[in-house]
Amino acid sequence: MFTQNMCICPSCQSTALSGFDRDGNITEDRNYCLAHSPDPDGIKSSIYNYIRSHDKIVGLNASGLIFTDIDLTDKRFYGCCFQYCTFCNLYSERCRMRMCMFDFSLFADCSLLQSNMQFTSFAGATFSHILFTGSDLVHNNFCGLTAYQSSFDDSDLYNSRFIQAKLTDTSFHNCNIKNTIFYDVEQVNVSFRMSNTREAFFQRDNQESI
Repeated sequence: MFTQNMCICPSCQSTALSGFDRDGNITEDRNYCLAHSPDPDGIKSSIYNYIRSHDKIVGLNASGLIFTDIDLTDKRFYGCCFQYCTFCNLYSERCRMRMCMFDFSLFADCSLLQSNMQFTSFAGATFSHILFTGSDLVHNNFCGLTAYQSSFDDSDLYNSRFIQAKLTDTSFHNCNIKNTIFYDVEQVNVSFRMSNTREAFFQRDNQESI
């Protein structure tokens, strides 16, 4: 997992961004958050370059950054933090993630086809025009998600949670939703066609209701 150092700035309660040594490796030294960094452009550039130049990324904290037109195809992330980030125009395939956090992040116009993401959190995130088609999204947290015109079609969502999510014009066609929890979900034009809805939970008494 990423090192949860707090920002060096006194009284700041935000976690610090990852720092790098002279060889470009992630360090566990204390650092600033993006808002208090004396060189925000420099630290952003270091993080962007690190992601571009590595296929396996472990313990990176990039909270609050904006990622635009970055290709994550075949990249592997383990224990990384992308809370409060913005992702725009990502077109990637086969991205692999384990125990990463995207809480309260914004995804707009992204294709993350055939992703493999497990034990990863998207709590409170917003999806707008996002494609996860053909993905393995197992044991993930989508609680409080707001999704608009997005697709999880042909994906495995086993044992994931969408508690109190707001789903609009979003499809779950031909998905495995066994043990997936949809308690207190607000739905507008949501389709579960050809998915195993009888094995999912839509009410707290475990009775199916779509």
